[in-house]
Amino acid sequence: MAAKAQTHTHTLADVGVQSICLNPEALTTRDNKGETPLDIASRSGACAEIISLLSLTPEEARSLGKEMRRLYAPVFYWQEEMAGWIQSRSYADCHKFIDEHDDELVREVLKYINSQLLREVACNSQVYSESLVFLALRMIHRHPPSLSVILAVWPQGATLPDFAQNKNASKEMVKVLRLTPKYISRTSFPTLLRQHLSKQFVDEEIYGTYNTACTFIKHMKYDKAELVEIEDVLKPARKCDVCSSLSAKACARCNRAFYCSAECQKSAWKKHKKVCKAPTTPPATEADLRTLHKGMALLNMCIQRSGAGDGPTSVVVEFLKID
Repeated sequence: MAAKAQTHTHTLADVGVQSICLNPEALTTRDNKGETPLDIASRSGACAEIISLLSLTPEEARSLGKEMRRLYAPVFYWQEEMAGWIQSRSYADCHKFIDEHDDELVREVLKYINSQLLREVACNSQVYSESLVFLALRMIHRHPPSLSVILAVWPQGATLPDFAQNKNASKEMVKVLRLTPKYISRTSFPTLLRQHLSKQFVDEEIYGTYNTACTFIKHMKYDKAELVEIEDVLKPARKCDVCSSLSAKACARCNRAFYCSAECQKSAWKKHKKVCKAPTTPPATEADLRTLHKGMALLNMCIQRSGAGDGPTSVVVEFLKID
């Protein structure tokens, strides 16, 4: 392996890890030329990942245990973890992995192991679960080609939808697995959610961020100009329109003009009455304003967060594209 590891692959790294787990002492053995595996890897120009792995001492390898696979063969480590979570119906852990880990790692896991994970999804979807359908959508959205895989195991030659039906998967899951890579690639993730999740998200642990984004958009009522006003409305005190003293007292009729006292309000009335009128929509409550404020914080987070193609970024970006 050391002599043939010029190009890094996930399978090669996993084979190396498992070999060392079976025999840590092999790291220090020498061939008839007196070279260790690390010597051979360095001389043959092995990839950095394999050189790093072979640089471990037997003691370090033994102490790492399962952690060695996570560090040196993370794709197969997380595939095993996700498969276990799906089998035990701990779907929230799968969502947590996708949310909290480096986007490149998530994409690699779903790229190389997605068809196997989707088989696990199909095997555990006899009873409809919103969370599991959501997970399947996230997985195929990250790597659409996994939907076109022809299974090499039983039933050999079957497609994922065929396999799902064979396992008596729910009709909602079969419908998701019948989507084509082309359709997935040209359909935004929020649209996929609306099409395949029949009701409003209810699991806050999984859907909380999406709920915040959707609530933000709902309250905005597609009026993007309000974005620049919300922060001002949320401030605990406003300046008096007359003397500039801090005041939280607004005109009871229009709720737009602010005064520190009755005297200032009276002195401004002659001019203000020309523009004072009741709003056409009920004034926002404190809860509404806090929701909007939370939405703005989310918007800032989404703009700064890269690679969230199936996360709240896409929800907010889709909203901002509306004319």
